Amino acid sequence: MKFLNQLNFLVFIFLFIGCKNNYPPEIDLAGEWQFQIDTADRGETEKWFDTNLSETIHLPGSMAENGKGFDITAATKWTGGIMNPDWENDPNYAPYIKPNDFRFPFWLQPVKYYTGAAWYQKSVFIPKNWVGRTIFLHLERPHWETTVWVNGKKIGMQNSLATPHVFNISEAAQTGENRISICVDNRTKTVDVGENSHSISDHTQSNWNGIAGDISLKLAGKVYIEHIEIFPDSQSKTAKIRAFVLNENTQPADVKISLSAMLLSSGKSTPGATFSFIAAPGKNTFEMNYALGNDALLWDEFNPNVYQLTVGFKSDDITTQQKVNFGLREFSVQGTRFAINGRPVFLRGTLECAIFPLTGYPPAEKAGWEKVFSAVKAHGLNNVRFHSWCPPEAAFDAADEMGIYLHVECSSWANQSTKLGSGLPIDQYIWDESKRIVKAYGNHPSFVMMAYGNEPGGPEYREYLTKFVNYWKENDKRRVYTAGAGWPQLEVNDYHLTPKPRIQGWGEELKSIINGQPPRSDYDWREKLLPDGKPEVSHEIGQWCVYPNFREMEKYTGVLKPRNFEIFKESLAAHGLEQLADSFLLASGKLQALCYKADIEAALRTPGFAGFQLLDLHDFPGQGTALVGVLDPFWEEKGYISPEEYSRFCNQTVLLARLKRMIYAEGDTLQLPVEIAHFGEKPLERVIPEWKITQGEETIAEGKFKEQDIAIGNCIPLGTISHIFSVKNQPGKLTFTISVNEFSNSWDLWVYPENITEISGDVKVFEKLDKSTIQYLENGGKVLLSLGQGKVSDEMGGKVGVGFSSIFWNTAWTHNQKPHTLGILCNPDHPALEEFPTEFHSNWQWQDAMSHADAIQLDSLPKGLKPIVRIIDDWVSNRSLALIFEAKVGKGKIMVCGTDLTNNLETRPEARQLKRSLLAYMNGNQFNPAIELSENQLKSILK
Repeated sequence: MKFLNQLNFLVFIFLFIGCKNNYPPEIDLAGEWQFQIDTADRGETEKWFDTNLSETIHLPGSMAENGKGFDITAATKWTGGIMNPDWENDPNYAPYIKPNDFRFPFWLQPVKYYTGAAWYQKSVFIPKNWVGRTIFLHLERPHWETTVWVNGKKIGMQNSLATPHVFNISEAAQTGENRISICVDNRTKTVDVGENSHSISDHTQSNWNGIAGDISLKLAGKVYIEHIEIFPDSQSKTAKIRAFVLNENTQPADVKISLSAMLLSSGKSTPGATFSFIAAPGKNTFEMNYALGNDALLWDEFNPNVYQLTVGFKSDDITTQQKVNFGLREFSVQGTRFAINGRPVFLRGTLECAIFPLTGYPPAEKAGWEKVFSAVKAHGLNNVRFHSWCPPEAAFDAADEMGIYLHVECSSWANQSTKLGSGLPIDQYIWDESKRIVKAYGNHPSFVMMAYGNEPGGPEYREYLTKFVNYWKENDKRRVYTAGAGWPQLEVNDYHLTPKPRIQGWGEELKSIINGQPPRSDYDWREKLLPDGKPEVSHEIGQWCVYPNFREMEKYTGVLKPRNFEIFKESLAAHGLEQLADSFLLASGKLQALCYKADIEAALRTPGFAGFQLLDLHDFPGQGTALVGVLDPFWEEKGYISPEEYSRFCNQTVLLARLKRMIYAEGDTLQLPVEIAHFGEKPLERVIPEWKITQGEETIAEGKFKEQDIAIGNCIPLGTISHIFSVKNQPGKLTFTISVNEFSNSWDLWVYPENITEISGDVKVFEKLDKSTIQYLENGGKVLLSLGQGKVSDEMGGKVGVGFSSIFWNTAWTHNQKPHTLGILCNPDHPALEEFPTEFHSNWQWQDAMSHADAIQLDSLPKGLKPIVRIIDDWVSNRSLALIFEAKVGKGKIMVCGTDLTNNLETRPEARQLKRSLLAYMNGNQFNPAIELSENQLKSILK
C-alpha cells in the first residue's frame, strides 16, 4: 500500500450520506496528545510507539506553542544561513549575548526551539463497524518528516513539506482502543531542501516541530476514489473529469458515479449525470467530459467564478460524496505576455515567504488567507508568489474565491547548503514534491504558475531543470511553468523570472538608476529584456527598507518575538535618539514608498512586459531583518502610505508620465508625453483624460485630452502636455496629476528661479579647513563649509555609504552594500530651508544633495548639537548623522554641509538653490548657533 503515502485527501470533503450502518465519516483527533522529545533518537529502538509517553501537548499546534523545547542561547543551531559568521564579535550585537537574556538580531526569535525527533501519541476509539473498511490517518500540515505506528505496527514514513501526510492504517486498526504514535522530525535528515528555503527556514515561519491543520481518521470502503483531476476547457464550457478508483478487493466491484456542479457564488446547479462501471482489483481510471452549459461563467481576477463538483460514489454498502472546487479558465502564454481566457494579463505580484509571527507556521483556515489576499488586492496587486514553499489548501480556496493568481514552488531553495542535478536526495525530492503539489492543489483555478523553487545552484542544475519543465509542460497544461525564480532562463521555460528589470540590482550600490542618475521617469526596461520573446516577469523588485516600527512590537503575542527590534530600539536609545523613532519611521517610509513607485511605474512603462513581483508588500523578518514592506508582517499598515495612495501607481489601470527630469527652472517648457497602462476587465470606452498642475491648493494649469477609447495593454499614448513654468522668482514644488475616470496618478516637480544668485554677504564659502579658515572663524567670521563625497574622515562618518534611495534589503545580508542610509529627516519650516522647499522627508529634490555627500557623525561632538538636516542611519548602528548642521567656533559661526555646494553647479540647480537658501539664512539675524565646537572637534570631521 506504499502508493497511498502521497494521496491527496485535502481536496476532498468526505460526506457520508447513505451508510447502511450509519458509519461516522471521520474521527477528529484534535486535542490532547501524549508527547516526548527524543533528543538522542532512542524512540524507535526503545519502542516508544508501544509505551506511554511522559508529557502532554495540544494538537494541532507546534512544540513552541505548547512551551516545549529549549531556551535560545548563543549555542542554538539555527536552520538558515547567517552572512556574518563572526556576528557575535560585532560591537553592535555583543551587548546582547547574555546567558539569561540572549537576543538574536537576524530574525524573529521563538520562545522555545527544537530540531530533531519528537513523539506524539494518542489513544483513539475505533467503532466496530469501521474495522474491515479502509481507514486513513490524515495529517494536514506536519513539519516535517512523519513516521507512524498504530498498535505497535509501523505504517510508514512521509516527508512532504507541501501536502498532507496520509497513511492507510487499515491493517493495523482494531475495534476499540488504538494507540497512534507519530514521530515528527524537523531536521534535514532525509533530504536537504536548502537551509534558506522558506519551507523550513528560521528566517521566516521558523523551523517548527508539530502538526497543523486537520488531524483526523477518515473512513472509506474497500473501493473508493483515490484522486480526481479536472481539466477545464473555457472555450467549450466543458470539464474533463478523471477519477482514479482503487479497488482493494480481490474481485471486481460494481461502482456507480454521479456528477453535478454548482456555482458557489449563486448556488446555481448544472445538469447532473450518472454512470456505472466495473472496477477491477487495483487502480482503475474513469474519464468523462462534463458539459457545464453555454451560460457557464469563466474564472479570472475580475470574475472569480468557482464551481464545485460533487462526485457521488457508491460501492458495496457505502455511498460517499466528494466535493472538488475548480474554475473554467485558461491561463496561457500570449506572445510576451500571459493571457487569461484570451485577455492579456499584467502580473502585479508580491512574495509570500511563510511569514506568520503568531504561530510560526501558515494558517490552515481560510480566514487567515482572506486577510492576506485582501491586503494584496487593496494595494492593486493580482499575483502572489510563494517563495520556496507551497501553502495549505485554505490559501488556494481563498485565492480561488478572491481572484488571485498564484505562483507556487516545490519547497526548495537549492543553493547554499545543497545543489541540484548532482545526484543528491534533493533531486528526487523535487520530482516527488512537484507531483504531490499538483495532485493536491492542481484543480484550483488560482494555481496558474509553478517553478521548482528559488535561485538554484549546482553544476548541472540547468540540465536537471530542463527535464523538470519539459515533464510538466507535457503532462499538465493547466498552468505555465518555469525552471526557477530568478534563473535559469531556459529555452524550455514558458516564462522567465529575471532580476535585471528593476531600478536597483544586487551589487549596483550607488551606480543604479535611482542613486547614480538625476531623477526622471522616462526610462523603461525594453533594453534589458531577453530576446527570445517569452513572457518576462521581473524578479523580486524593490527590496526598499524602512526604519523599524517599534510600536509594532506589542503585536507579537505568539511564539515569535521581536528580540531583534529590542536590540535596535536599545541601540537607538544608547545614541540618545529614542525620541526620533516615529519620525525615522515616517520619513524613511515616505522615501520607501517613493522608491516603490519608481520601480513599479518603470515596469508598467515597458512595452510587452509581462509583470513584476515585489520583494515585498510586507516586511520580511529574516535574513538580517529586511524591513522592505509598506505593511508589517501582520499585513497591516504602518501609517505612512494607505492602500488608496499605493494603488494610484499600482493597479489594473495606471496613468504614467515620461518625465525627462523632475527639476526645472523658471522659463523651462515642459513637453510631457503621458500614457496609460490598462489591464482591466474590459477596454475603456469614450474616456476624456484630464490633467492639472497645482502648487499647494492653487491650480497653475489644467486641461483635457480628446475623447478616446483605451484598449487593454500598456504604452498607450494619451497625448503630450506643453507648459511653460513661471514661479515669479520664488522656488516651489508643483504637483502634476493626470486622471481617467476613477484612476489618477501624480508626480512632484520642483521649479527654481532661472538665475539663482548667491547672497554672499559676509559669509565665506570654503571646501576645506586651513589656517586662514580657522582664523576667520576665530575672529568672528561666518563660514559655509561645503564638503562632498570623500571629504569626511572615516571615524566621523566617511565610511557611511550615502545614497538617495533607502537601504536595499539590508546591510547584514548584502555584505554591507551601499547605500547605508534611509533618507533625510528635517524640519521643513527651519529658516535655513526657506528657499529650498521641502517636506520633512526625502523627495526627488534631495537626490542631488544625497548623491554628492558624506554623512557627518555627531556622536562624539557635544550632545546638544542637532542637525538642520539629519540623515537617517541603518537601524543596526543608529549613529547620529547629519547632512547639514550649524555651530559656533570661537567668535565665529559655521554651517557645515556634507554636500558639495561648490563644484559643477551649472548642471546642478538643486545644489545652487540649496546653497542660496543656506546663505540667505546665514546672512540673516536668525543664524545664531547654540552649540560651540572647538577647533579640534571641527578638524576631526575632515580627513
